[in-house]
Amino acid sequence: MGMGEEAQEGFATMANPGKATILALGKAFPHQLVMQEFLVDGYFKNTNCDDPELKRKLSRLCKTTTVKTRYVVMSDEILKKYPELAIEGLPTVKQRLDICNNAVTEMAIEASRACIKKWGRPISDITHLVYVSSSEARLPGGDLFLAKGLGLSPETQRVMLYFMGCSGGVAGLRVAKDIAENNPGSRVLLATSETTIIGFKPPSADRPYDLVGVALFGDGAGAMIIGSDPVLSIERPLFELHTAMQNFLPNTEKTIDGKLTEEGISFKLARELPQIIEDNVEGFCEKLMGIVGLTDKDYNNMFWAVHPGGPAILNRMEKRLDLFPEKLNASRRALMDYGNASSNTIVYVLEYMIEESLKRKTESREDSEWGLILAFGPGVTFEGILARNLTVQE
Repeated sequence: MGMGEEAQEGFATMANPGKATILALGKAFPHQLVMQEFLVDGYFKNTNCDDPELKRKLSRLCKTTTVKTRYVVMSDEILKKYPELAIEGLPTVKQRLDICNNAVTEMAIEASRACIKKWGRPISDITHLVYVSSSEARLPGGDLFLAKGLGLSPETQRVMLYFMGCSGGVAGLRVAKDIAENNPGSRVLLATSETTIIGFKPPSADRPYDLVGVALFGDGAGAMIIGSDPVLSIERPLFELHTAMQNFLPNTEKTIDGKLTEEGISFKLARELPQIIEDNVEGFCEKLMGIVGLTDKDYNNMFWAVHPGGPAILNRMEKRLDLFPEKLNASRRALMDYGNASSNTIVYVLEYMIEESLKRKTESREDSEWGLILAFGPGVTFEGILARNLTVQE
């Protein structure tokens, strides 16, 4: 069985009535740009560590992650003001949260403003806000401070998703889709914002897995506007969100393990995570694809917007699903340019996906209308959305 009945209708710029669409994307970053080639020396200098074996290990990891550049909130000024952040064993959660709470709000405001500008409608037309972060903890939450910073109406209905890790961006998209489709005329602002300061630690031989995070993770923010039945005289729908699905894998809750302690957040990623994702991704994708009659024979006729948790996950997916190498280009580019920025990264992947679609169009090359938006997070949780690229035949 190949392309299903609904998928056979051909490319179309029109979204289906009542289906949620992504209407705009935006992003923002802190000012500190880190080049991967200089990261090792800088990190060991900032943490006053001179362990040659740990330094060699981090050097190897920095090469295998494929990351070239990242943006981070951490700076010399912050370490000068809070030198205790680089000292093992000191209770610093208060200092970290003071920095993180302000930083994620600032980045979320900037990303949201960029997104709203691209959208083209007044900010007063936003009816709902979904805010995602694993980098802050406070009451009231970051959703309120974002709404205040943007000048949203006090009647804006807010939802906050905390500590969903790398799957948070797609989880937020799933929630925004439900809101948009069940509230005709609504426009939902989805904002994600993350910083690694909440988990910054000096290197330790007792925590070798921390070095993976040092080599891989970055900071930033992302934003999307989601709504159904776009006003085509003003709005430009980018993707239709056809069907969303979430699954957790029983007895894998320790695979991505995080705890908020007096020293900030401690994360531990099990070595078997890429294998677990590889073993389960095909069945998950086939459930989503089957809704419109797509099968494994259609993998390379689709687009793939995958959260790049790391190169091992992308490589195993590509091998298991027998994908053409170019199918994960957008994910690999996002990882290379921004690192794994947790919940934000799917926004960067979708931006690259649109850029590549436009390039194929100028070269008169065939593009994919149907595809999957995927992310994997603590649980282990799979988030997926079957989507249509509405830019393929503009």
